[in-house]
Amino acid sequence: MAVRAVDTAYQRFFSGLGEYPKPHRKFRHDSFTLPDPAYLGFRRYNKNHGAIKVPKLGWIKLRGWRSLWPERPNLIGPRNAGLFCVTIGRKADHWYASIAWSEDVADRAPQNRPPVGIDRGIKVFAALSNGRKVEPLNAFKRIEDRLAKAQRRLARKVKFSANWIKQKAKISRLHLHAAHARKDDLHQRSTEIAKSHGVVKIEDLRIKNMSASAKGTVQNPGTNVAAKSGLNRSILDQGWGMFATMLGYELSERGAELRKVAAAYTSQTCAECGVVDAGSRIDQATFRCDHCGHTDNADVNAARNILQARTLALEPPKRTLRRVGKRKHPEERMHAPGKPRSSGRGACH
Repeated sequence: MAVRAVDTAYQRFFSGLGEYPKPHRKFRHDSFTLPDPAYLGFRRYNKNHGAIKVPKLGWIKLRGWRSLWPERPNLIGPRNAGLFCVTIGRKADHWYASIAWSEDVADRAPQNRPPVGIDRGIKVFAALSNGRKVEPLNAFKRIEDRLAKAQRRLARKVKFSANWIKQKAKISRLHLHAAHARKDDLHQRSTEIAKSHGVVKIEDLRIKNMSASAKGTVQNPGTNVAAKSGLNRSILDQGWGMFATMLGYELSERGAELRKVAAAYTSQTCAECGVVDAGSRIDQATFRCDHCGHTDNADVNAARNILQARTLALEPPKRTLRRVGKRKHPEERMHAPGKPRSSGRGACH
């Protein structure tokens, strides 16, 4: 299974869908996968409890509310051919079982619900083109003070000692608490939007580039590094990418569609007359067009522009591998510096 995971990672890298594979590190991604469904099994005891069969360990109890194979009522075909693999992992002293199964689901009929455009932000998590605004949760900000205190305590302890491991577990639990709160909030927001709209348009944001560090290099140091670092934390705390992923499958399950549009100039364009002017964005919350006088909330105006924008292509860009440097002529390679020359005739020694 490890070889299969490495192969998948390299395939994603060469197709432009992921970064270069990184080697496994201690305390990161503590998990293992059981790929053979012949030795696996699942049974449900009640609504919230069940058990999973693991080779050499037998039946292990678990808690979970999701309907798992073979309980899905919308399966088409035999129900004994769905279980694929089970991945067991550990996060902050908690063990999780990720059960993967395959199923054929009938296509959902398109829903005749109104479209909406969504502008994601920090002060306002999501502004909809119909004027509604969703406030941010800021899950990381809520634990920031406790996390800083716990990290200072960790720095005073001997690395890999018993007390160091205990303190590191406390820090992991804080991060896990914030992650669960953020994930729960995003699930609720995405489900609510998917239930009431047939087409949802969002910006195609390059979140990795937007949250990149501004520290620069030793030769060219960056400016406003501390302010950019705080902005990066706020961007990552919102969970924009996870929100888009959840919206995608929530809409797909309901026969709706998620579309991505170009993000350029959506915050500088007037939704009424279409004039692009950076001066119309007076401040973070106010948009006043200098051409037609239209006034609106800046985020709502951007969401209206997103709703009117053209959808981007669905195919991801392919990664192109290029040769570094110029290819040398055969004679140049033969007479490269440090390589003995040959006259082509026998030499006397």
